[in-house]
Amino acid sequence: MLKYAVFGFFVSAMVVAAAAAVYEEDVIKTSQGDLKITFIGHASLMFTFAGKVIQNDPVGQMADYSQFPKADLILVAHEHSDHLDPATIASIRKPTAEVIVADKCAGKVPGAVVMKNGDIKTVQGVKVEAVPAYNIVNLRSPGNPYHPKGDGNGYVLTFGDKRIYIAGDTENIPEMTKLKDIDIAFLPMNLPYTMSPEMTAAAAKVIQPKILYPYHFGNTDTQKIIDLLKDQKGIEIRIRKLN
Repeated sequence: MLKYAVFGFFVSAMVVAAAAAVYEEDVIKTSQGDLKITFIGHASLMFTFAGKVIQNDPVGQMADYSQFPKADLILVAHEHSDHLDPATIASIRKPTAEVIVADKCAGKVPGAVVMKNGDIKTVQGVKVEAVPAYNIVNLRSPGNPYHPKGDGNGYVLTFGDKRIYIAGDTENIPEMTKLKDIDIAFLPMNLPYTMSPEMTAAAAKVIQPKILYPYHFGNTDTQKIIDLLKDQKGIEIRIRKLN
């Protein structure tokens, strides 16, 4: 009986371990200490810096958020359900946490602060810049883009001497020419909602990040972006598992 009990214990432990998903992480050196990036899934990312936890687009269908630490700062790109999940936000925010949302999300998360394109704030010690994110080419129907201009945000976050661009759901829009000194860029790559690999490559050539992480890529073949940017020696492309 003891043998079966011990065996059962180990099986249970294996099940628990399997249920606790392992997420890829990168550590970036900054002038104010390490920035840890946790790749959760789709557009969901977690940043840990200077004792603070920042969640980007936390959505319950992407992960069991009970396994992550409570957040000090939460960013939401726009109102679509793969980016905005009020229940998950409520479950992970500290009592002192601040939630930043795009204009179209106003009123959907209690206590959230709306940042419109062009707004700049320092929140929990992190400089946050809201930048445009929208479609020009990809439309639901004539005159009806998947992501209209002004509805959603991308964000530029400053961690020490590093500037991180999280593009949100966007195409390679003209406003990207205004982004300067971007160290790390997260660029979406899934049609018809955001960019093709060719559009993502064009955006990267404009922004010139030191590190490019394709994200929000669904079933897109990520090898295509590597091939398209193989001659861009100043851009390191990192492909990470995003469920």
